[in-house]
Amino acid sequence: MLGGVVRGERVAVVQGDRYPVEVISHCVWLYFRFPLSFREVEELLLQRGVIVSYETVRRRCAKFGQAYANGLRRRRPRPGDKWHLDEVFIRINGQLKYLWRAVDQDGNVLDILVQNRRDKAAARRFFRRLMKKTRAVPRVIITDKLRSYGAAHREVMPSVEHRSHKGLNNRAENSHQPTRQRERAMKGFRSVGAAQQFLSAFSGISPHFRPHRHLMTATRHRAEMTIRLAIWDHVTGAASRPTTA
Repeated sequence: MLGGVVRGERVAVVQGDRYPVEVISHCVWLYFRFPLSFREVEELLLQRGVIVSYETVRRRCAKFGQAYANGLRRRRPRPGDKWHLDEVFIRINGQLKYLWRAVDQDGNVLDILVQNRRDKAAARRFFRRLMKKTRAVPRVIITDKLRSYGAAHREVMPSVEHRSHKGLNNRAENSHQPTRQRERAMKGFRSVGAAQQFLSAFSGISPHFRPHRHLMTATRHRAEMTIRLAIWDHVTGAASRPTTA
């Protein structure tokens, strides 16, 4: 167990939670930023003098991951007016499911949704959920040639321009890569609910720490990451606490 100990010092705790805010923030950051298991996070914390069980790591990631992701999303600018949509299959307990994803022209993840099918009803459900969540209607949507998109588009957002071409949708397809990496590390998901819960938080946290590094110099990248880590500390509440680990 944690016991509220970090190198023998007393630390502030999250309101309503007996665990130090710095440890909770660091647990969630490690788990959602890197392809680590709960036991690996436990080991990394132990190296820093923090005694915490992997089960505690799991519970705190489940409890705070989505809240932190929502905090980061609220700080982002409004989504762009060009949306890229794509769907890929994922296996959950050996069954084929589909992960629907939407990103804007800047690569910001707008929403993800795990569904059983990729038919018209599934596309329509994703469109409506997407507009409700973003509170916006795009100028253009870009998809691959899946016919379900066209059918749902004509019903839900007929005034929006629809471009259907596989070669135009690389931005959405590339956005799936971190999820694929994490899926392999986790050896798949156990249930649709667990997949939706994890990926919803993951899609809000992971991109925050993935700036377009290939477009930056090393100095600029370090400066950008310093800013993003400071934002993370502010969102999680660790910025207002004394540094203890």
